[in-house]
Amino acid sequence: MAKALIAGELSNGAASQQTLELITAARSIGDVSVSVAFSGAPGISAPSVPADRIYVLEHDRLGESDTATFDAATDALTALAKETQPDVVLFSRSDSSSVIGPRMAARLNAAFAQDCTAIELNGDAFVVTRPVYGGNANARFKLNGSGPHVISLRPGSYEAHSAPDTTSEVIHFDPAPHIGDSRSTLLRTVQEAQEGVRLEDADVVVAGGRGLGGPEPFTQIAELANLLGGAVGASRAACDAGWIDHSSQVGLTGKSVSPRLYLSFGISGASQHMAGCSSSRNIVAVNTDPEASIFGDARFGVVGDFSKVLPALISAVRDIS
Repeated sequence: MAKALIAGELSNGAASQQTLELITAARSIGDVSVSVAFSGAPGISAPSVPADRIYVLEHDRLGESDTATFDAATDALTALAKETQPDVVLFSRSDSSSVIGPRMAARLNAAFAQDCTAIELNGDAFVVTRPVYGGNANARFKLNGSGPHVISLRPGSYEAHSAPDTTSEVIHFDPAPHIGDSRSTLLRTVQEAQEGVRLEDADVVVAGGRGLGGPEPFTQIAELANLLGGAVGASRAACDAGWIDHSSQVGLTGKSVSPRLYLSFGISGASQHMAGCSSSRNIVAVNTDPEASIFGDARFGVVGDFSKVLPALISAVRDIS
């Protein structure tokens, strides 16, 4: 039986959607024992998740105010991995995992695969799939050796299942003896303003791109997203132009989303953007160019001017709300 250790994340005291996706990914491997590690300041509680074991790591330096340095988290998770000897360690792709993951792999003398979209076990070897050439193709990589392998998966690659299907053993692992002096100095913490549902967790995403022509239409984009109980997304071109903050960027260099409905206005569908939303259940595209590549990925498409389609759609949604 293979053993998987998941670096869990908490969201308002519960397991994040990305953590639940990682559990699904681990279960998809086959006969596997799944452990999830939750780290934080003293007093955190272990949320209920469908895992065999839940490890709770408590320390002052694992609190939210110190996560920007990532040093303590690297020390703690590496120590846990050395003690539990998993075959694979899974992270969800994020700012923290991009720092902790490779550091942890180096200390474990392990392979590190980043931004993967699938994982499987082929015999005794782990095989991962990840986008290459700017998202224009997917490549499969075989990770040699007995592990542990450290892998980060792109959010939205697997479906999250929140209902626990097993009774988890909760184990408190003391990271204090393993956390060394910090080599980084935290100067300040900038908290991203969050209104409504998080973009990564939204069931509906309404996104705008270069075709909107300016920042003003994003007011209507936000209105429609609010009516649908969703979140606002954007292409890199719109963010680079300063029309909307980069925190809303969807794509290869932005956030990955997997909503049930992805409504796009004025987005051409470059491979870099589609890499962040291709796992959406339904993509609806509105673009004036009938040859726009996004229509190849869309379930429904409208060849038309967003300035006419968007207000009409807002009105229709209001009428049925």
